[in-house]
Amino acid sequence: MAEQRKQQTIGAPISSQGQGEAILMKGNEAIAHAAIRCGVDGYFGYPITPQSEVIETLAELKPWETTGMQVVQAESELASIYMVYGAAGAGKRAMTSSSSPGVALMQEGITYLAGAELPALIVNVQRGGPGLGTIQPSQGDYFQATRGGGNGDYQTIVLAPASVQEMADFVDLAFELAFKYRNPAMILSDGVIGQMMEKVVLPPFKPRRTDEEVIAQCPWASTGKTKNRQRNVITSLELKPEIMEMKNLALQAKYAKIRENEVRYEKQLCDDAEYVIVAFGSAARIAEKSVELARAEGIKVGLFRPITLWPFPTKEIAALAQGKKGVLVAEINAGQMVQDVRLAINGKVPVEQFGRLGGIVPDPEEIVEALKTKLM
Repeated sequence: MAEQRKQQTIGAPISSQGQGEAILMKGNEAIAHAAIRCGVDGYFGYPITPQSEVIETLAELKPWETTGMQVVQAESELASIYMVYGAAGAGKRAMTSSSSPGVALMQEGITYLAGAELPALIVNVQRGGPGLGTIQPSQGDYFQATRGGGNGDYQTIVLAPASVQEMADFVDLAFELAFKYRNPAMILSDGVIGQMMEKVVLPPFKPRRTDEEVIAQCPWASTGKTKNRQRNVITSLELKPEIMEMKNLALQAKYAKIRENEVRYEKQLCDDAEYVIVAFGSAARIAEKSVELARAEGIKVGLFRPITLWPFPTKEIAALAQGKKGVLVAEINAGQMVQDVRLAINGKVPVEQFGRLGGIVPDPEEIVEALKTKLM
């Protein structure tokens, strides 16, 4: 059984195991440490539960004295996302973090980043809603992240960590993808992963790029250094509709390329499974135990974990569902990712959803019971 339980991960980053000593820390703290080590130029944020440890850890570590990374507590979430916009427009590695209501305030700036094709990182450590809601964990921002809460036809690359290790690993991966495609990227975590403590191996130090390297790597950037080069204007505004349509078509072509090349997911015990649980983030950790409990009862269940929520592993889920008796989507919300799963499977097998609301995190036994009552 131990051999059967080996995880199959597709497109995931190479593990940082063996690169350093394992340290016990919170997921939020891992984000801060990884940002410093990954050559981030600037962090601009505002404290909000349950992600305040990100900026608190950065303030304690004082990276401006060591790596030169700038850390600014902005006056609001809206101000922080536009500080990110300004730094990203200069070709810098810029990031922010917040929780659900704060990220809602940032939506205007995120669509501006997408429209201007600027690379940046937004970390969302989700809490319950709607509105101010609760400070307890939730996965209720799935639609906001994958559909885009701002205006226009745009997409944000979305990574969903399920461990403290992935909180650290995904910082560099998010920036790699953001700069590769000139597109904002988001790490969509939640209060469970942000607050829990686990051993983590931090990534190796990556030096911040010099101004000359930024200019060479980001010829589109507006750096203020105009000698022997054309001045670049960073904007998402275009008044001529025919040109705006061309710009939108170019964006859609870019998104198609991302869908083709950047899908990431993980499978466990799916080869002989009669049923499959689909879950992301902290819900996937819980579902992993649910699979173990169900198999102890003789129920052949597997787990499919999307790592990229956008691009979503549509083709992979459709292929996996063939020949199965049913699929249960477990998420800590009223049913959001289930819509993408149903679109992928297209009625070929039954798809049901189980979730808890109000900041309540389900037990593994609840997911097993939902599997029995809804699909068996």
